Amino acid sequence: MLQTVKSLSLHLSLGLLITASSIAGTETQADRYPESLLYDKPVKVADNVWSAIGQTQYYSFENAGHNNNLSFVIGEDAVLVVNGSASYLLAKALHDEIKQHTDKPVKYVVDENGQSHAMLGNNYWKEQGAVLIAHSEAVEEIESHGLDGLSSLQKILKERAEGSSLVAIDQTFDDKMILDLGGISAELIHFGPAHSPGDISIYIPQRNVLIAGDIAFHVRLLPIFPDTDTASWLETWNSTFTAFAQDKIIIPGHGGPTDFATVDQWTRGYLEYIRGKVAVLIEDGGSLEDAYQIDQTPYKHLATFEELAAKNAGRVFEAMEFE
Repeated sequence: MLQTVKSLSLHLSLGLLITASSIAGTETQADRYPESLLYDKPVKVADNVWSAIGQTQYYSFENAGHNNNLSFVIGEDAVLVVNGSASYLLAKALHDEIKQHTDKPVKYVVDENGQSHAMLGNNYWKEQGAVLIAHSEAVEEIESHGLDGLSSLQKILKERAEGSSLVAIDQTFDDKMILDLGGISAELIHFGPAHSPGDISIYIPQRNVLIAGDIAFHVRLLPIFPDTDTASWLETWNSTFTAFAQDKIIIPGHGGPTDFATVDQWTRGYLEYIRGKVAVLIEDGGSLEDAYQIDQTPYKHLATFEELAAKNAGRVFEAMEFE
């Protein structure tokens, strides 16, 4: 009976988080935590698992580069941070929040990929003695594009980027790595090609929480980069991610905690939708210009739709012409 009550409480709490994050995704919100560089105060997802949910918009001075989710897991011996953040000062702001919950040291910082908002705050954590970990492909991304990303964010964040610099990742992996935090473990998993090179997820088995990262989207329209292989992303989703994730509490790369059905609708659903529309267009002899005009209104309510929808269609068209 006690377990049933606990389970019901967890699902009710998660439901409130999902509702709040869904509302937040429909409009641009003002800074929700003005006393901190964090866009919003960390929320408790499960016992010992917290996430500071970033704004679902592009980088800006106002959001201090906090436009993704910065999560942390507290073990009996140590703390794991997921995403080094977009800057030195933003990482420090997250650490200030962690210190309100524990005096345990941050032993590991895991970057969910090689994007700027995942790793440009790594040098702060390095100064704290943390071990920096990322997928081997994410390291290649950092080495090839990291300096450009740093330069770009310095222009956007101005004084809020002070102290930020590139540092080397300490440990890499290709498929899976397990970290012991004391009483809680973290399984770092590369499910396969997805949104960007080196995308990984972090599973906390003792809490049934999957910090999915950028393989999964919901309140924000997913971006398709020039090197994003949407066919491979769908194959990863259907062949490995779905079976693993469908019964988990999910912290996506953007937007609040949710469940598998929600991210499946707005990730797999969108990928299949846009690829289906492009396939018909190519079959009918359509052009790239026609691709930009594809009707994507079922996804118009998602954050960043205006910035990304046409661009996504064009990139899918260019890729599918040669599939």
